[in-house]
Amino acid sequence: MIYTLIVLLPLAGALIAGLFGRILGPRPSEIVTTALLMIAALLSWVVFVQVGFSGETARVPLFRWITSGDLDTAWSLRIDTLTAVMLVVVTTVSALVHLYSIGYMHEDDSRPRFFAYLSLFTFAMLALVTSDNLVQMFFGWEGVGLASYLLIGFWYKKPSANAAAIKAFVVNRVGDFGFALGIFALFAVFGTISFDAIFAAAPGEVGNTIEFVGYRVDTLTLIALLLFMGAMGKSAQFLLHTWLPDAMEGPTPVSALIHAATMVTAGVFMVARLSPVFELAPAALNVVVFIGALTAFFAATVGLVQNDIKRVIAYSTCSQLGYMFVALGVGAYSAGIFHLFTHAFFKALLFLGAGSVIHGLHHEQDMRRMGGLSKKLPFTWAMMLIGTLALTGVGIPHLVGFAGFHSKDAIIEAAYAAHTPSNYAFWALIVAAFMTSFYSWRLMFLTFHGETRADHHAYDEAHEGPWVMRIPLIVLSVGAVFAGVVFYPYFMGSGYEGFWREALYELPGKDIRHHMHEVPEWVFWAPAIAMLAGLGLATLYYIVKPGLPEATARAFRPVYLFLLNKWYIDELYDRIFVRPAFAIGRFLWKGIDGAVIDGAIDRVTRGVLWGTGFVNRFQTGYLYHYAFAMLIGVAGLLTYFILTGGR
Repeated sequence: MIYTLIVLLPLAGALIAGLFGRILGPRPSEIVTTALLMIAALLSWVVFVQVGFSGETARVPLFRWITSGDLDTAWSLRIDTLTAVMLVVVTTVSALVHLYSIGYMHEDDSRPRFFAYLSLFTFAMLALVTSDNLVQMFFGWEGVGLASYLLIGFWYKKPSANAAAIKAFVVNRVGDFGFALGIFALFAVFGTISFDAIFAAAPGEVGNTIEFVGYRVDTLTLIALLLFMGAMGKSAQFLLHTWLPDAMEGPTPVSALIHAATMVTAGVFMVARLSPVFELAPAALNVVVFIGALTAFFAATVGLVQNDIKRVIAYSTCSQLGYMFVALGVGAYSAGIFHLFTHAFFKALLFLGAGSVIHGLHHEQDMRRMGGLSKKLPFTWAMMLIGTLALTGVGIPHLVGFAGFHSKDAIIEAAYAAHTPSNYAFWALIVAAFMTSFYSWRLMFLTFHGETRADHHAYDEAHEGPWVMRIPLIVLSVGAVFAGVVFYPYFMGSGYEGFWREALYELPGKDIRHHMHEVPEWVFWAPAIAMLAGLGLATLYYIVKPGLPEATARAFRPVYLFLLNKWYIDELYDRIFVRPAFAIGRFLWKGIDGAVIDGAIDRVTRGVLWGTGFVNRFQTGYLYHYAFAMLIGVAGLLTYFILTGGR
């Protein structure tokens, strides 16, 4: 019963606010949806304690769902440690975002619709993480895609918001196409979409091949790559990442929910859930590592030069997701999920903190028009400082640190222990850690320190948000400080075996978790050194010599423009896909539809009209004209019979 309530309470809130919001009004809609999410969050923590520390897997069948030929599936809830972790992440962050939104959105008249969308988003993600089969997972998968479209384009009167929503929807359809093909392939090979049945049969497919686009390829490798294509779209990995920064067009609470707890974590969860398949496809895992490392590096480089406070944090999310996929690719699934867990707290904290800045400055988002806000927004400064310390991984190796220190450093150690070619994954993550530190402290310095560059009127009226916006920040800051040190023993340490049990799979003998603790001592210190180097460089650039950024941008203008334009990936897609699509559409419209189809119809119509006009000349209305015409007709018939002899 408790599992069902966790999933259905957000759906109930969405239905109440969505169907009856206009009748109830904004405030009751806010209260109902937020209260239901709070209850779901409390129940999720109960489940986390019960399931996490017992290590048992529970299944709750709800109803029979699809029966078609060999496909016979029921809607069941699968509750194991991996699910319990995701339940806590999703419901806790969502409940706090709901509470925060009561203050942030207080001036918007469409609040019932907004809160209905938030709750619908949460329900879809919960349906995804509690799925017991692939079709059920795909339902939640598409549900979060729909909800993200609705929330990113919430302010639908803004053309930029509509464009961003469409972009997110379309880009994710590309990834979802691969995910759907992966599901079809799994059903074709195994004859089932049940996780347990697939996991049991997967070892028997090792070494087998299947025909794909005319070639024979390894079956499990193909399936894993197709599934990972879906993960690349949802979790914004390189090449399918372009929707994520534009998602900032939605309200800031939406950004926090998407980036910390729901949509972008879906791909990470999916790969972890299907670890028994991915572990048997080492070539696919190598692709996961490569894409993850590249994404971590790429997004960090772009974050260095962004000026929109939300976009900096957005590219940080993209980079941190790369870290998670590197962990999954090297087989350190628990490290990847651990970072997902801690990341939810400090990334939601940073986004909601940025929302407080934007709210206090009357919706200003450009950091170049901020500065000196630590005096006006001391509470927000303290909260974002904690989030920055957690994101950059501040801590003392072998001792203690903020949340990100424990989880991110574990991934870096696993990357080194995996010994990728030239250790490229390890070095990419170290360089990304350096850049993460630089752009995170750049954000803090540009926003809160130095002389203000804000509009004089906006700066004078800058103010902290109401307590309904502050309480979520306080709760998240506790997680950003303590989530790493408290839960490390269970995710990664001595309590690992009892905590995870069979929720995650690792090939016998691989034992990456054991090897990552035996790396050289300098590897443990490398992330801390990278973090301090980034902090030192940011201090030099934005505190000691504030003129250096502009001078550096001038001296390295091509590099600066390359990063500012996000490696020109959007422009490349515009040339390769968008413009040709418009050209084809224009040709079909003007050339085929307009000239051929409409032209033919026009010519036929003109001929008919001409013929009709000609015939109309004989319709005079005079009886003797009609009698004369009949006489001509009779004469014609007689002439015909005489000439043919009556035949």
